[in-house]
Amino acid sequence: MGLAIIGATVLATDGLAEEHGQMVLLPAGSAVAWQAGPADLPKGTQIAVLAGDPGKPGPFVLRVKFPPNTTVAPHRHATAENLTILTGDVYHGMGETLDRQHGERLAPGGFVFLPGMMPHSVWTTSAEAIVQVTGTGPFGLLYVNPADDPSKAR
Repeated sequence: MGLAIIGATVLATDGLAEEHGQMVLLPAGSAVAWQAGPADLPKGTQIAVLAGDPGKPGPFVLRVKFPPNTTVAPHRHATAENLTILTGDVYHGMGETLDRQHGERLAPGGFVFLPGMMPHSVWTTSAEAIVQVTGTGPFGLLYVNPADDPSKAR
């Protein structure tokens, strides 16, 4: 079982991510400092932690920028996930296998709530997409099929 804690591989975003209990103000999306995503996300994915630390107990907010034609294979998170689409289109599928025929298109403003340990997948098509993830840590990514974990690629 390959459970990777996202927060263990990310750093604060130019002082935007503060300790729990501190105010965080982001006046514009252009103020987000993106960095390479952790090894368990597809190559080219970028993330920005806006508040909290997804690797530690407590609330967090992060953004994920997916390049065009990116797929995150079926996976689970130990805790509930709130996913809001900010830009682009993201497709969301339920279950332990990737089924693009039955995926739901989520446009900007779209939202999905997933209880902990619910298997799902996400993918983009021809355009980049940015999503905002809120939840309670520790938050990790556990692939249904460990061979789908990009950090395990040979």
